[in-house]
Parts: sequence; C-alpha cells; structure tokens
Amino acid sequence: MNRNIIVLLLMAFVCGSGWGQTYFEPAAKDVYRPTKMQKGVARSTDVVMLALPVATLAGVLIQQDWKGLIQGVETAGATAAATLILKYAVSERRPDGSDMHSFPSGHSAVSFATAAFLQRRYGWAFGAPAYALATYVAWGRVFSKKHHWWDVVAGGAIGAGSAYIFTKPFAKKHNLQLAPVSDGRNFGIYASMEF
Repeated sequence: MNRNIIVLLLMAFVCGSGWGQTYFEPAAKDVYRPTKMQKGVARSTDVVMLALPVATLAGVLIQQDWKGLIQGVETAGATAAATLILKYAVSERRPDGSDMHSFPSGHSAVSFATAAFLQRRYGWAFGAPAYALATYVAWGRVFSKKHHWWDVVAGGAIGAGSAYIFTKPFAKKHNLQLAPVSDGRNFGIYASMEF
C-alpha cells in the first residue's frame, strides 16, 4: 500500500508541476461554446463524481470495514495512476477544445471504480444505483462536450477493472451463504451470515 501512495504522490507532483505537459493554447474560434444545459450537466457530473466516492468512504468508515478501506484505496490509486499516465501520454484534444487531456475520462474512471467497488464488496443492492450514477456521469461528459464516447468507455473500463482487481467481496469475509428452499408448494431463499 505504501508503494501505491508514493506513486500517487509522485504522479501528482509530476502532473502538477507541468513536467510532461503538452502546452496547447486554443484559439478563441477553436473553443466550443456550451449551451446552458450542457453547462448544467457538466456541473452535475462534477458533483456526482465527487459525491459517489465520498458517500462510499463514509459508508465504509461507518461499517468499520478496514479491509474494504484498504481495497478502496488500492482501487483509487490504480485508477488515478492509470488515468493520469494515459491523459498525459495520449494528449487527445477535448471536443470543446479546452485542452489536450480528453483520453481517458477521469470522471468516468472514478465513478465506475466506485460503482464496481460497491458492487464487488457489498453486492448489487449498492452496486446497481452506483452504476446508474456512473452511467449518468459518462453520458453527461459526452453530452457536455468534455469527452468523446471512447474516452468515457476507456475511463469506465479502467475504473471498473481496478476495482475488480483489488476488491474482494464482503460476503466471503462473513461467510454469506444463500440457498433455495422449497417444501413442494412454497419457494424461498435461505440466507446465513457470520458476524
């Protein structure tokens, strides 16, 4: 885990200091002027992209799921590192012409990493709504001309892939078992879990 933190800090320093940055000054005629609706959608994707991991972190801390916290940090670290490396290596121009950091979508990567973490760690009851929000973020980034569709697909794949690599199901830790039961006329599901 310490290695991941060092890599993230190094990436933040390199990216923040301007090393490896492609300097691109778009001409005024090259910059897309978004509509009021596109501006609103872009702002809402910013809010959802931030709220989703913050709410997840709060839930993990409330549950005192320390293994889940470590797995979430590893997922976030891998997602951030892969996204930042690709953004600066590929240098693709955004559809609105604002800069050269379109590929992959960081908003989609973070949102899908969070959704996949929730689904993998705690099940579909938490994962399904998170995936719906992540899908909205991806759609909103394309609609507001911040990304091409392939940018959000790549970002989503990076985020979800990171979560599937680092996140272990909570159900395994608590020996969750589900089994169908029937008495011939009625059908049900038996569930047991260790605390």
